[in-house]
Amino acid sequence: MYGRLLLPELQVMLNENDTEGIKEFCEALYPAVTAEILEELNSQDVWRVLACSTPEKQAEIFQFLALPQQIEIVGVIDREPLSKLIEEMAPDDRVDLLSRMDDDHVEELLPLIAQAERRDIRKLLSYPEDSAGAIMTTEYASLPENISVSQALERLRLQAPDSEIISYIYVVDEGRRLQGIVSLRELIFARPTRPLSELINRDVISVRVDDDQEFVAQQMAKYDFVAIPVVDRQNQLVGIVTHDDAIDIMQEEATEDAYRLAAVEPLEDSYLSTSLRTVIQKRIGWLIFLLVPSFLAAKVLEHYEAISDKYEWLVLFIPLILASGGNAGSQSATLIIRAMALESNIQQGDLRALLRKELQLGLLLGSGLSLISFFISWAFTGQLIQASVVGLAVFLVVLMGISAGGMLPMGFRKLGMDPALMSNPFITALVDILGLIIYFQVAMYLVS
Repeated sequence: MYGRLLLPELQVMLNENDTEGIKEFCEALYPAVTAEILEELNSQDVWRVLACSTPEKQAEIFQFLALPQQIEIVGVIDREPLSKLIEEMAPDDRVDLLSRMDDDHVEELLPLIAQAERRDIRKLLSYPEDSAGAIMTTEYASLPENISVSQALERLRLQAPDSEIISYIYVVDEGRRLQGIVSLRELIFARPTRPLSELINRDVISVRVDDDQEFVAQQMAKYDFVAIPVVDRQNQLVGIVTHDDAIDIMQEEATEDAYRLAAVEPLEDSYLSTSLRTVIQKRIGWLIFLLVPSFLAAKVLEHYEAISDKYEWLVLFIPLILASGGNAGSQSATLIIRAMALESNIQQGDLRALLRKELQLGLLLGSGLSLISFFISWAFTGQLIQASVVGLAVFLVVLMGISAGGMLPMGFRKLGMDPALMSNPFITALVDILGLIIYFQVAMYLVS
């Protein structure tokens, strides 16, 4: 919306090389709004706009641009101004950018960055991808406990400009080991002479620096935190993860699960900004893999060719049988995978309870669909025995599909793998093979 209104004006200023007007344009708008407008420009023009502002304002706007566009812009910036821009970025944002850049380019830039920021960058880049250490920021407020409230507020005034968030203040000892937490609200309402140690909440919820980012986001959602402290093995405070990063993580993890459930390898960037070659690479592997169960289903049909030739009506209901089992299996897989994603602390007993619930659903849903299929096929063929074959087969196939859809993701999780790898297309293909076997075996039992 803003882009359509203000973009023509910005393009006029670029054409006229109106640096003062462009600077005012950047200063007047909220950085996210400016970034939304800049998305419509090419990388050269984006940097022309940003270059008219201070490094601080550049960083504020730059962080709201999509990461693929950031990478493109980095390619047109000279090393000196780029190093200044990176210095001003939030630690977690600049690490996201640098981790996607060419290693040689990063090594050329680091000597130009101030020593404190350079040391911080190397430290954050050393943590495993998708861990708490890789997404945390080192800009937080901390205090010792042996001071008064007035002294604490005075120190916070000095730390606030360099802290990403000061809603929570972390209390550490001389070795920077986390001792507790106090909120800014408590400090404001406390008597100035009151010792800080009396306000500290020592029952702190924290995460380890090597914890998975999904677990970190789940902890923040569970406790409604604005930020959560990150500690190392010695309980030393090394950073914090803030709510905006938690939201990004939850969106990223939900998107990955959605891709995997559809048998697509997750994309790093948006679909429109991903090249055709990359999209093909992400999809072709699963498509080739899913050909295998399709060939196996063909072999099953070949194996039962004699009975299908003898009772031609069996072929008419194959789509009904396969759809019933595949749809039921996909539903169960989706429900189980989502339950495990939202509740990472599910224990073995909970998994058994989930499985029992799925089996109960299999019996109930299978019975209902079996009766419906029985009466429809009876009306369709006018033969009671044929309707019985279809009804019994639907019951067994639905029960089998729900069992497979529930157990396979659980099995993947027990093996330490992502349950979402058990995609709906794979569940459907597997249930198709077993469903055909069940269908023809029921037919052989009842009509042969």
